[in-house]
Amino acid sequence: MKDYGMEEDGDVIPEPSRSADIVTESNQVVVLIDVWMPPVRDNMAGRAVKKTLTIPKWLDDIAAENKVNYSHILQDALKDYLGVSERKKIRD
Repeated sequence: MKDYGMEEDGDVIPEPSRSADIVTESNQVVVLIDVWMPPVRDNMAGRAVKKTLTIPKWLDDIAAENKVNYSHILQDALKDYLGVSERKKIRD
């Protein structure tokens, strides 16, 4: 979502246009759209992001033999390292 990206980048969110100021063609209509950002921010915070990691082959071999889920292990290790257990919900 554009507004979310602008928020993340620290850009100024432009003020909405006045519908009376918008020039339309005869086959066009002005539609008002209201966006409430807290659920958008919450959804974006919970999305998965891809990360690349490098480990020694011997360790990867043992992990493969044991059917290790790297994503799960990394998430658990990061939570432990950072001393967190749950994601904080974003409030407006």
